[in-house]
Amino acid sequence: MKTREEAVQYALTFPDVYRDEPFHDLNWTVIRKKKSRKVFLWIFEREGHIWLNVKADPEWRDFWREVYPSVVPAYHLNKKYWNSIILDGTVPEEKIRQMIGESYDLVKG
Repeated sequence: MKTREEAVQYALTFPDVYRDEPFHDLNWTVIRKKKSRKVFLWIFEREGHIWLNVKADPEWRDFWREVYPSVVPAYHLNKKYWNSIILDGTVPEEKIRQMIGESYDLVKG
């Protein structure tokens, strides 16, 4: 997974979600849960790469950051609960999908 559209298409496979551009800034795309309108995936371009912000269980948050240098404390979100994944090709796609799925599960609603 390297592009915004790949991330969006994968995230839209989860039940009862939708795409939104809440800031009227085409750089920012979010995927929300329909019932609560809460965001479980933030997608944006920064420093020449697409970045994904995903919610992380505090027990796993540091694991992801230690194993993959391209998983860092979240840009613009609470670093206690959110990680950023930089789509630079160094994090295996299955792990990116796993982190997106965990974020979906952790966001209530």
